[in-house]
Amino acid sequence: MIGGLLTGIATRPWMRAALRYGAIVVAVLLFLLALRRSGERAGRLAERLETTEKANDVQRRMLEAAARRPRDRDELVERLRDGRF
Repeated sequence: MIGGLLTGIATRPWMRAALRYGAIVVAVLLFLLALRRSGERAGRLAERLETTEKANDVQRRMLEAAARRPRDRDELVERLRDGRF
């Protein structure tokens, strides 16, 4: 029954054109939706990269500060006396 209806619809030239245009519209809509999803994914990845860069910068500054710290009490006292602290 359904096959007969579809066959009858597909035999008319104007209906074939409508089906063709409908298929094109559906394909374009699916393409746009996929494009939107990939754009959202790229935005999330960019945000994650920015957050990681900020965290790495903070960690690098902490490591640099740790490398400049006094090694022992004597060095701390010398720095305080010289005013370099």
